[in-house]
Amino acid sequence: MKDDAGLNQEQDPTGGGLGARDLSAITPEIPYSDLREWVEEARKLDEIREVEGASWERDIGMAAEVVLLRDDAPCVLFKDIPGTIEGSRVLINFFGGKRKNMTLGFPTDLSKLELSEAFRIHFIADLKQIPPREVDDGPILENVMMEGDIDVTRFPTPLWHEEDGGRYIGTGSFNVTRDPDNGWINCGTYRVMIHDEKSVGFYISPGKHGRIMRDKYLSRGESMPVAIVVGGDPMSFLMGCSEVPHGVSEYDVLGGMRGKPVDVIKGRVTGLPIPANAEIVLEGFVEPGNVKPEGPFGEWTGYYASDIREEPVMDIKAIYHRNDPIILGCPPQRPPDELCRYRAVTRSALIRENIAQAGVPDVTAVWAHEIGGSRLFLAVAIKQRYAGHAKQAGHIACQCHVGAYCGRYVVVVDDDIDVSDLEQVMWALVTRSDPATSIDIITNAWSTPLDPRIHPDEKAKGNTTNSRAIIDACRPYHWRDQFPKVNTPSPELAREARQKWGFLFD
Repeated sequence: MKDDAGLNQEQDPTGGGLGARDLSAITPEIPYSDLREWVEEARKLDEIREVEGASWERDIGMAAEVVLLRDDAPCVLFKDIPGTIEGSRVLINFFGGKRKNMTLGFPTDLSKLELSEAFRIHFIADLKQIPPREVDDGPILENVMMEGDIDVTRFPTPLWHEEDGGRYIGTGSFNVTRDPDNGWINCGTYRVMIHDEKSVGFYISPGKHGRIMRDKYLSRGESMPVAIVVGGDPMSFLMGCSEVPHGVSEYDVLGGMRGKPVDVIKGRVTGLPIPANAEIVLEGFVEPGNVKPEGPFGEWTGYYASDIREEPVMDIKAIYHRNDPIILGCPPQRPPDELCRYRAVTRSALIRENIAQAGVPDVTAVWAHEIGGSRLFLAVAIKQRYAGHAKQAGHIACQCHVGAYCGRYVVVVDDDIDVSDLEQVMWALVTRSDPATSIDIITNAWSTPLDPRIHPDEKAKGNTTNSRAIIDACRPYHWRDQFPKVNTPSPELAREARQKWGFLFD
């Protein structure tokens, strides 16, 4: 039986709410290799809805405001969009319902916490890597725009939010870049705004892999080659959103997940590897000193926090697209939304693995809560083993690679708490923590201009750091055995009660 949030009510005293299911026994299978195959898999789940004739100027953005906030809303495929390339389409809300499990290659009956843990066990704990395979041809070459034919405005890029400063073709996209020092290929997700027919701008927060690469090129006065993949398969997009270790290519990780290499084509202009079965790819260069105003854009925090700034521009030298191309749209809304749903699953798994790799024992579960954009509020469950264990886990979660960027609060709880259940986490916080002794504060931590709490004057000076609170909401270690007992039934009695009285919820 499940509660209203779709979570397993039965708690495993040593498993942070995962129950007794052996997730390691599952054999994951990603049933698609491109976005079109993903659409067909979602159709089998009856979770695709098609809409004809909606406008990019207003309708699609309005629809996104409605459906992206609900996990039970369908995926929507917009087609026959007036004034755009014939057959072109826009797909939104891919990560919801049963299809989110399908996207990651797992059974559709897993709860979100089980899904995250299965993702960690099978894909993150043992990070298999298979390099991509270069091929000579693929569907992405069905249509090629060069020189005078280039016009990115012909695609059905919506105006996602009414106060946005332009049309953002890159929300469900990823940028392919190459490190100028060692040739490392990075695939990172950054917002991409259309400036005109032949140029786009993309904002990258300081410290991100793509930003570090871009700063290297521009500091040397060199052009930076970029390929922007618009409409890759959903797993590729999710890996572009994830904190893959420094020096590791997302293409290699994707190959490891699928058990076979990703087929890529060498870009005709930049030589960068682009997926052979992507829907749309923009290829070009960022030239030193070439900047234009970018923004504002309604970002993942739920605010227009970064306003308008001069940002580097990519001059488009080639556009490749399939027949009837599909834009994968994942615009952020005010949390919790679709962006939070997919990031919560993948980021929670990555943070748990980061904490374990740092040597912290007995971390039983982690959840990067949707309400905090899957960054600002982390809950970590541990089985306490020694004094200081909770503080250690909290500080590592706060400053490990995945948890360090734009965090705010980390709450560490005992392993009887379901970390994915916000009410349980808050109950532990208000009953097991003491404001005077249970909270540590870290200052000058890595944040971003997108952080709405940083004062504009500090942003103007380039100071985009923030503070963090680590809250120990565990039973105090030295007298935990004397802490009052919880007035809930044992797992055995709870199971019996659900079996006998569960019909009352039917």
